[in-house]
Amino acid sequence: MADPTPRPRKPSLLGRLGPGLITGAADDDPGGVATHSQAGAAFGFNMLWSVVLAYPLLAAIQSIVARIGRVTGHGLAANVKRVFPAWLLAILVLSLLVANTINIAADIAAMGEAAALVIPGMSKLAFALVIGIGCVLLEVFMSYKRYVGVLKWLTLSLLAYVGVVFTVKIPWGEVALRSFVPDISFTPAFLTMVVAVFGTTISPYMFFWQSSQEVEDLGPDPDKRSLLNTPELADQELRRIRFDTWTGMAMCSLIAFFIVLTTTVTLHTNGVTEIASAAQAAQALRPIAGELAFWLFSLGIIGTGLLAVPVLAGSAAYAISESFGWPMGLDRKLGQAPGFYGIIAAATLGGIALTFADINPIKALFWSAVLNGLVAVPIMVVAMVLASRKSVMGPFVIGRTLKVLGWIATGVMAAAGVGMFLA
Repeated sequence: MADPTPRPRKPSLLGRLGPGLITGAADDDPGGVATHSQAGAAFGFNMLWSVVLAYPLLAAIQSIVARIGRVTGHGLAANVKRVFPAWLLAILVLSLLVANTINIAADIAAMGEAAALVIPGMSKLAFALVIGIGCVLLEVFMSYKRYVGVLKWLTLSLLAYVGVVFTVKIPWGEVALRSFVPDISFTPAFLTMVVAVFGTTISPYMFFWQSSQEVEDLGPDPDKRSLLNTPELADQELRRIRFDTWTGMAMCSLIAFFIVLTTTVTLHTNGVTEIASAAQAAQALRPIAGELAFWLFSLGIIGTGLLAVPVLAGSAAYAISESFGWPMGLDRKLGQAPGFYGIIAAATLGGIALTFADINPIKALFWSAVLNGLVAVPIMVVAMVLASRKSVMGPFVIGRTLKVLGWIATGVMAAAGVGMFLA
């Protein structure tokens, strides 16, 4: 019996957008919303440059990890396991699990707070519990095809933050200037915020998720369908990855830019320079930008959280399952991949448990972004080494442009982290 042929791709625009689009949209999770809101409130237009700079670096590193998955037929963790010592894999995966669980907790708490704001009658903790359990059930029991369709439509929730921009007056001249001419302050607070912005933009969970999703899209026998074994598909598939990833990360970066911009012209210019909670972030917009801005901001937190929590839990499940060689994949039934779904449930339920520890959602989101920024560096180094090795990638090692951008991204993340501690 002949090997099954690779699954044909839909020619439609939506069909060409998949792992890259979902990964990029998930990047604007409540953690991203909180961090970019704090950046705009605290430093105004002076933080816009960081979002602009992050875009090509983010798109490059995500293209690299996506190529690793599609070329080899194995996710990022599986490739680390094949090339590097076991102790390094353990450190990377454990760091990912810790960072993701904290991020899940903060996301769920922020969603609960936003939901209590727009739907009176239930406490924020009750909403957090319902939302968290709902995310687990959808990820475990919904079929992969339908689940991905739901995630794609949830990306539309990001448009809420575009809508807020049209409720306020924008000084576009100053915006254009500060987007490309940074006014950098070498203070601990400013540098910490830069690390947080880059950390919430270039995040470890995105590396593992997109790489594994490329493998998931190959179907039940990804190794045989990898580009190493189907090189005739290379041009088509690498073009798709490039289009999907750069489009998804452009959407992510544009939304982040709008959030910084909105909170700058509303909160910062009106003397609100510190955001203590998700409710405060939304309510502060109410008297300044109006009721519509308040609703758009609040619903955006909920929508992006529903998209991001499954991605956070799923990326941890992929990484751990690949490390131990467990059956995995959202296209499998619960009985076929109990360890994989067990990690999804454990990470999400652990996040729910942390929400009852009376954490401040916004501060937790901010510091989880800082943690992500620090954890990302060694993972990026590993990804760059893998993508440049012919023993891993065969004839599909990354070219000069991706290599330069990838190492610049790694260097920027490392420099931001060092700068924070030295300032």
